[in-house]
Amino acid sequence: MSLFLRQLAGELRKLFARKRTFIGFGAFLVFEIVVLFLLRLEKVQGTVRRVIENAGYDASVYLSGLTLGFLIVMWTVFLLEALFLALVAGDVVSKEVEDGSMRMMLCRPVSRGRILLLKGLVAALYTFALTLFVMLTALLAGFLNSGVGGLFVFAPLEGVFAFYDFWPGLLRYLAAVPLLSLSLFTITALAFCLSCFNMKPSAATVITLSILFADTILKNIPYFESLKGLFLTHKMAGWIHVFDYRIPWEMMVENYAWLLAINATLFLIGWQSFERRDFKS
Repeated sequence: MSLFLRQLAGELRKLFARKRTFIGFGAFLVFEIVVLFLLRLEKVQGTVRRVIENAGYDASVYLSGLTLGFLIVMWTVFLLEALFLALVAGDVVSKEVEDGSMRMMLCRPVSRGRILLLKGLVAALYTFALTLFVMLTALLAGFLNSGVGGLFVFAPLEGVFAFYDFWPGLLRYLAAVPLLSLSLFTITALAFCLSCFNMKPSAATVITLSILFADTILKNIPYFESLKGLFLTHKMAGWIHVFDYRIPWEMMVENYAWLLAINATLFLIGWQSFERRDFKS
């Protein structure tokens, strides 16, 4: 076990030694500042204020740091974080193959399955770290801008409309961190699987994003409404139901069971491809 942990630490050092690993963290800070600036505009605040007041609540209480943090995450995470997760996970294997360092690793008495497991764990840890960073910095930015107050949640596509006092709202927000990480890990798993094939890192990233965008477009076509539950991005959006007054546990367990099964299948496909590849030539 100690050897495995040392190997894992080594893989983490390699990942965070690359400059592109930190691009996602920096990009989110910049984008959060931009979104926060837009949310300070009177026209934007007026729209949010009217929705809150039309529901019979005090906008001065619920137009708070918690609400702004949630809005920043909801508007940015699936577009911006998907890009950087695909970029990093698509590099994990294929970049080392391209650089030639994979051949050196395979000269050592370590199985291919162990190498791939270590790299998969590193990709999963990166997914959680980036998600945690995004949600905590969004919350901090919201608090600095609007202070403490209740949480207003409005996600029309998922049918979530809720109001919470500060502490219950904060607990729901924090509970969303691991759930959102699990949802986003499917993006990581897809890019990681593709990086195990004989392709360039950029190709793995582009194909991953293309699949996600195609899934999103098809899901939002009205004629496919009856098939909505089958689309990948619909199941990934299940994290937001943690903000429902009564959390639909049965539906969420089903969605995450599907996602975990898909992730495991993608890993197995990538592993089989990696095992069959010839790195000698």
